[in-house]
Amino acid sequence: MSEFTYHGRQFYLDGEPFTVLSGAIHYFRVIPEYWEDRLRKLKACGFNTVETYVAWNLHERREGKFDFSGGLDVVRFIEIADSLGLKVILRPGPNICAEFEAGGLPSWLLTYPDIRIRCNDPLYIEKARAYYGEVLSRIAPYQCTRGGPVIMVQIENEYGSYGDDKDYLRAVAAIYRECGIDCLMFTSDGGCDWMVSSGTLPDYLSVLNFGDHPKENLDYLAACRPDQPLMCGEFWCGMFDHWGEEHHVRTAEETVRDMRTMLNMGASFNFYMFHGGTNFGFLNGANYEERDGIGYQPTVTSYDYSAPLSEAGDMTPTYYAVRDELAKVNGGYCDLPVENSKKAAYGRVRMTDSAPLFTSLSALGKPVHHPAPLSMEEVGQDFGYILYSGVIRGNFGERQLSLPSLHDRAHVYLDGRLVGIRDRLGRHDEIAVAVKAGEERRIDILVENMGRINHGPRMFDKKGLVGGVRLGVIYHFGWDTTPLPMDDLSALTFTRGTEFDGRPTFFRGHFTVEGTPCDTFLRPEGFTKGFVTVNGFNLGRYWNDKGPQRTLYVPAPILREGENEVVIFETDGVKEPVVELVAEPEL
Repeated sequence: MSEFTYHGRQFYLDGEPFTVLSGAIHYFRVIPEYWEDRLRKLKACGFNTVETYVAWNLHERREGKFDFSGGLDVVRFIEIADSLGLKVILRPGPNICAEFEAGGLPSWLLTYPDIRIRCNDPLYIEKARAYYGEVLSRIAPYQCTRGGPVIMVQIENEYGSYGDDKDYLRAVAAIYRECGIDCLMFTSDGGCDWMVSSGTLPDYLSVLNFGDHPKENLDYLAACRPDQPLMCGEFWCGMFDHWGEEHHVRTAEETVRDMRTMLNMGASFNFYMFHGGTNFGFLNGANYEERDGIGYQPTVTSYDYSAPLSEAGDMTPTYYAVRDELAKVNGGYCDLPVENSKKAAYGRVRMTDSAPLFTSLSALGKPVHHPAPLSMEEVGQDFGYILYSGVIRGNFGERQLSLPSLHDRAHVYLDGRLVGIRDRLGRHDEIAVAVKAGEERRIDILVENMGRINHGPRMFDKKGLVGGVRLGVIYHFGWDTTPLPMDDLSALTFTRGTEFDGRPTFFRGHFTVEGTPCDTFLRPEGFTKGFVTVNGFNLGRYWNDKGPQRTLYVPAPILREGENEVVIFETDGVKEPVVELVAEPEL
């Protein structure tokens, strides 16, 4: 049994002064085989605490069905941290932002038309309470008050950037107590009056989140809370990327300079991120900020974040600079041995087989017939793609096709031929549909969920053809909606050949690993846009026309000695059906 508390400006652990030197590592962005490696490197760098969010949308993908196995075994992550002598800060949401799909909220919440998220709405509280009951019952035994490593638990997440419902924040805190949380609880917000006044509670510790100007931010916190320790809950030592942007980089000198300022002020901090990891699969989120007429901004697959540990867990110049600075605080270096993983360039891999999407639908999803196109949420789908198929009859002449409220990117096929692409990032191909008297035209619309908005007022972000389909001024009705979550591609039937005829296609190739597999990076150089799986594991999205990311991280544990399989789903174009496995990333 232990006690973590504070008095005045100082934290105390079992009566001894304690400065929280924390780094963020999200268990769900790192394959579990590498959890210990990343945590060992955190400890070896001189940190004493690890912080992680808990992702509701992964633990409860279907309402009432919880999963804490494998890469979602947050208790195992905590136990590994404890075995290394690390303390733990947990941030269980419900919302986590984190540039993560829907900010961690499960998509099935959107099936409740009257629900109001992130406020004291009874229905939302009911759903959140069920989630908390499952998560916190597992976490509570690992609190420091019961002899475990968990010293702090966050109430909601940067709530002052979203709302001002203090009854909601109190309800969350009350649920924590009901579920046995009795360690130190806190709120975190940006450093300005409207965020702090909206997102804090007077009875709980308040910490600020920022990436620069540490003295100004901590002076502001000291003025707001003169009777508590100074702490940066998220020290943004880097930044994430959106598709189509430049890759963000922060220098080691800038990071150490701001960290030194915090240390000199006696402040605690949490590096966000110490190790960013990867948005494997379809787990990236999106922001929404009006810029040049475009608001929707999906995040790339890599969450490298210019952090001290790279996406592949390598110790960077920032890592060594931070370690040297913390050694001054800690009275020396931690002698825990750590090393970077071995990397290998397995070379070019030519795709040899293919499976067109439109002839493979029965292996991927079951259509639902309805007058109107149904959203992903209405057919019980969270991630991936969704296909809308219908037949247009009548005497229309030529009419422009409209997709009001398209979320997020649509390929439109008329009688099996691609006639245009629309998306929320500014592409609006003109699509005309002509139907003569007595004629039928088949229309297929493939929509990609590119990531639900993770922050702000547009978070209630349904996916698919949310606003229907219009020909001219009239709506077209009578649709087969086929969910394509792409969770399992094992039922696909491939045939020899790699022709791409403008329609979405799966391509397959194989490569050989001799000896123990190493980390590598897959460059889909011959392809344009889609996602890649290796041995059935979804590495995530690529988009070579947009960038900045050009490679996908392939962790060694998903490879096997001998033959390995690569499957690519391509929607936009193939220059050459080839990928390359290289030893260095290009982000």
